[in-house]
Amino acid sequence: MWQSRTVGSLRVALVQQASGLEPDANRASLDGLAPRDADLIVFPEAYARDFGEAGSDVSAYAEPLDGPFATEVARVAEERRATVVAGMFEPGEDPERPFNTLVARGGAAAAYRKIHLYDSFGYRESDRLSAGPPEPVVFDLQGFGVGLMTCYDLRFPELARALVDAGAEVLVVPAAWVAGPHKVDHWRTLVRARAIENTVFVVAVGQPGPRYSGHSLVVDPLGEVLAEAEDGAEVVTAVLQHTDLERARRTNPSLANRRL
Repeated sequence: MWQSRTVGSLRVALVQQASGLEPDANRASLDGLAPRDADLIVFPEAYARDFGEAGSDVSAYAEPLDGPFATEVARVAEERRATVVAGMFEPGEDPERPFNTLVARGGAAAAYRKIHLYDSFGYRESDRLSAGPPEPVVFDLQGFGVGLMTCYDLRFPELARALVDAGAEVLVVPAAWVAGPHKVDHWRTLVRARAIENTVFVVAVGQPGPRYSGHSLVVDPLGEVLAEAEDGAEVVTAVLQHTDLERARRTNPSLANRRL
């Protein structure tokens, strides 16, 4: 790891790119897609290998946190002098049901195992994946507390609040938000709601269409959309300023005014 570039300012890049079914190709693409002028680079959920057909077994593609994918994430992060977050499958206690894991490497190191599995909209993620422990994962980066969530977690405000109580000021949400009726509207509404109700930045990156919804976006602590993609492959960038978060919390001190 290395010293932060500018404490209180964070340049983020959201890589809205589809992962395929060949892990070697996905891993190789990290270097070509990661920008060179960001402090925090976020790839989508399941970037090491896509989920495949609904209900298909992904256990053969699970890797340990020192395996080829996480090692390449670390190498790219080191080369960019940044922190890179990306989704992968990680072996769990049940060899047939791995974890859906986010790995962070570079200026900070962490791993988050998805808590809320996507048993909704006709899918049953729990049939092939194991839920992670219900513990918030937060790391420090350039004067910001950064909390990790994955896709369906976004629909559970109690997790976002637990992350904020653990010190998160930026919520990072890699996703593979399946396309369909109402889905983009739900995605945008929930991302903005999590930002507004917690007075935090939200950095939410998804895989692109046509299978997924795209619309990766960065939202500030008052709910303003700072940057947003369409539904195709794209890299979205924004700069987060800690002074903006402090100003929002003075304007809307809802965290301080809580009674429950």
